[in-house]
Amino acid sequence: MSRVAVIGAGLMGHGIALTFARAGHAVIISDPVDDMRATALDRIAQSLALLGAAPPEIAAACANVTVTPSLAEAVVDADVVFEAAPEKLTLKQAIFAEVEAHAPDTAILASNTSVIPITQIMGGLNTRHRALGTHWWNPPHMIPLVEVVKTEWTNPSHAETMHDLLAGAGKTPVMVEKDVPGFIGNRLQHALWREAISLVENGICTAQAVDDVVKTSFGRRLAVLGPLENADLVGLELTQDIHAQVLFDLEASPSPSPLLQQLRDAGRTGMAAGAGFREWERGDLDATKQKVADHLRKLEAILPD
Repeated sequence: MSRVAVIGAGLMGHGIALTFARAGHAVIISDPVDDMRATALDRIAQSLALLGAAPPEIAAACANVTVTPSLAEAVVDADVVFEAAPEKLTLKQAIFAEVEAHAPDTAILASNTSVIPITQIMGGLNTRHRALGTHWWNPPHMIPLVEVVKTEWTNPSHAETMHDLLAGAGKTPVMVEKDVPGFIGNRLQHALWREAISLVENGICTAQAVDDVVKTSFGRRLAVLGPLENADLVGLELTQDIHAQVLFDLEASPSPSPLLQQLRDAGRTGMAAGAGFREWERGDLDATKQKVADHLRKLEAILPD
């Protein structure tokens, strides 16, 4: 059993804490906001119930969690520290400066971020060899993947220890050997998004057509057949021939599409505003979140580990 400190009790932090508490680890959560601390255990219990956990399992997991306002108290005996603060570089840097001052020298320090290079977050530490990134996906207690991101200073043994800790808690850890923007998952996801936006921007199809194509074709098999598995399945000769015919015509701009700013300027900022690429009705936001949660639970039940 490891002693796990989680800095931040929000959506990501409570999900990270839940994952390790459910796996039997001693977890201590710190958050400076009174309401976040006061509701942390209730939110963990609710999330476990949504995952289908029985009341005894929920009670056992919650018994493994302690909540404190003091960051120093949270990390003083920790074996591993997960930071899950908002995506603000200076905030994360300040948190890790405080963590480094109070955590044991042997503790592994991990930042959860999807957009900020780990090298920038950890560069000011004196003990950079024990610092790395763990990119959990939202919601962290339902998405199996965690990307373990090494920096140029990360001791490989610490990265392996983190990999094994995550695997033991039921996650699917993947090692990112170089600290590049977007790591692995977001680079793949936003390459798809860039082309999707370009198709709409250039009048090739509607936004709904893009979504329908993804959801009713290759999206259906992605959970069991990754892109490189698929390339091997159909054969690399066919893959090479297709690329020779299509890659030259794909969107390759290094900047965000102008269409995004045009939509924002028109007040079409997304589902919560009632319009983005598509039109939305009141209640669609909550219904979509629920649909995604239901789908993820079904996948967890039917897909092999």
